[in-house]
Amino acid sequence: MAGINLLKENRRERIFRYAPLVLWIGVIFFASTMLGSMSNTSRFIRPLLIFLFTNAPEETLVIYHTYIRKFAHFAEYAILAFFAARAVSGSSVKILQKFWFVFAFVLVVLVASIDETNQSFNSTRTGSMTDVLLDCSGGLTMIIFFYIYRLRKNI
Repeated sequence: MAGINLLKENRRERIFRYAPLVLWIGVIFFASTMLGSMSNTSRFIRPLLIFLFTNAPEETLVIYHTYIRKFAHFAEYAILAFFAARAVSGSSVKILQKFWFVFAFVLVVLVASIDETNQSFNSTRTGSMTDVLLDCSGGLTMIIFFYIYRLRKNI
């Protein structure tokens, strides 16, 4: 009976570790559809920019909008890296535990590459190698923070 409870507990732990990761990958792929295009995000970003910068010329608003979108790339892949590092570092598979940072980064690179490739087939989006690099830098930044956090926690 104790063995069955342990298996249920292990399954529940895996779900709590991996479900956010899987859901976040879904969010990323959803955002890479036409719903995440600049024309669609301008519906809610543009009014906010006009409110904050009432006298800014149109060109400036477009530049700010672009910066916000590029920061979103960085942030969404930092979040992906966090979920991946959290899931893999807590794994019961020893190789995943030992090299969690490699597996987390490989997942970030893979999702970023698939995401941008998918966008290149969408007429309202563009796939960009620069965005893949930006995505990977967001992921790598989070992995470094996660690594430092784990080091400090173990001291």
